[in-house]
Amino acid sequence: MTSFDDHERLRWAGRAAAYQRSFAALCAYPSEALLDAAGVEAGHRMLDAGTGPGTVAALACARGAAVVAVDAEPSMVDVARLRVPEAEVHQATLPDLPFADGGFDAAVANFVINHVGDPAAAVAELRRVVRPGGRIAVTVWPYPQPPLQQLWGEIFDASGAQRPAAMPRLDADKDFPRNPAGLSALLSNVGLSDVHCRTITWTHRTDPEDWWSGPANGIGALGLLMEHQPPDMIARIRHEYERLTAAYRSDDGLLALPTAALLASTAVC
Repeated sequence: MTSFDDHERLRWAGRAAAYQRSFAALCAYPSEALLDAAGVEAGHRMLDAGTGPGTVAALACARGAAVVAVDAEPSMVDVARLRVPEAEVHQATLPDLPFADGGFDAAVANFVINHVGDPAAAVAELRRVVRPGGRIAVTVWPYPQPPLQQLWGEIFDASGAQRPAAMPRLDADKDFPRNPAGLSALLSNVGLSDVHCRTITWTHRTDPEDWWSGPANGIGALGLLMEHQPPDMIARIRHEYERLTAAYRSDDGLLALPTAALLASTAVC
């Protein structure tokens, strides 16, 4: 485990409900495409690594797959067990999974590789537990950031909020470019071949109060930034949030935020 992993465990501790309200619907969007890329179908035994509240696991079960789901955060495990009772849900952390070699027909990781301290080791662990001929599919957020993710940076900049002196980051030798070539290389470098990577784009629609609630309740790096601000700065951030999100508000009052994700998949040889 790295210091980045330790940071991630602290950031997500007890925050399943806050995540469900705020960012869960955003992360759910590529789920069906992820399962398609992994070739998940009835009768397959599938691992959902970093299941969160069980969104991907539930969809895989609906396809008739036998699903094993894991997450590092106990509150997420509790939610996933209630939401997907037909799945086998465990607390476990990449890259140390409690499963035998080659025990799955497919493994998926939806926005999980970006939350581990050693992405290559995490992908190698997925490869270990998938049988030859099985498939792996993963998603990550791209860089340069799409408008949805850029918007938060613009809000913080406009408010004059101070960033912490040091934000937790991956060790330089473990990071990878967040673009199709970089994600493909991450998979290829652990012995996976014929990797396919594509960019998925969509418009995320969400209630402004729900979207604000994610950082306000400490979710992710945005939550860490928010926690470092005094009350008067929080008020200024909220003011800029209202001003800068106005351009994305639809007639129904919801935000319509353009975003994108990288989806990479491969077969295990």
